Amino acid sequence: MAGHSKWANIKHKKMREDAKRGRIFTKVAREIIVATRLGGGDPDSNPRLRRAIQLAKSVNMPKENIERAIKRGLGELPGVAYEEVIYEGYGPGGVAILIEAITDNKNRTVSEIRTIFNKHGGNLGEAGCVAWMFERKGIITVQGIDEDTLMEIALEAGAEDIKVEDEVMQVVTAPDDLEEVKKALEGKGVNVVEAQLTYIPQSTVSVAGEKAEKLLKLLDALENHDDVQNVYANFDVPEEMLSGIT
Repeated sequence: MAGHSKWANIKHKKMREDAKRGRIFTKVAREIIVATRLGGGDPDSNPRLRRAIQLAKSVNMPKENIERAIKRGLGELPGVAYEEVIYEGYGPGGVAILIEAITDNKNRTVSEIRTIFNKHGGNLGEAGCVAWMFERKGIITVQGIDEDTLMEIALEAGAEDIKVEDEVMQVVTAPDDLEEVKKALEGKGVNVVEAQLTYIPQSTVSVAGEKAEKLLKLLDALENHDDVQNVYANFDVPEEMLSGIT
């Protein structure tokens, strides 16, 4: 079992649970603010904002929250200045970890991220220490279609590959092709659940036992940090360990 892929599915389940308690709204709002600041407030011409709004709707974020975040990104409402940062490090067993965060205080955030790594048997590294182990890709999650049909449609649309794991079907694209492939799939009647840019590890490290337990606790703690948007790691762990945290 590819642990990193399974972990992505677990993250989505956790995100839905967090949404029930409103915890995810802050993270989604920050993404909307940054996307708007960088690309404008029109989702039709700003793919990143469009994906952020789709994410907001998927976790039932109130419409007024979305509109308020867009206005803050445009400078029409007061708010703090957010910056995007990437942190890199190693977890137990030598697992490479890449973190995307949005913060209003880089010094505070890096200190807190370092503390989380140290507490759970990992260490925060220098910029570039693990990024080369990951590839930036577009991932489109779909449902309601058989694998052979999806493969034919996806490749014709310009996708690189498809992946099927635990009944989750995903189309893999080059980053710049994500939106065009998504439109092509929808044009063929494919039910697109989600489209996002992500990092995929080029290889994985197997961990088990105590190291795996520490690694999963580290990843969970990072995910729960308010400034952290996404966590990526190149690991495989026994299926039963991952099942235990769903």
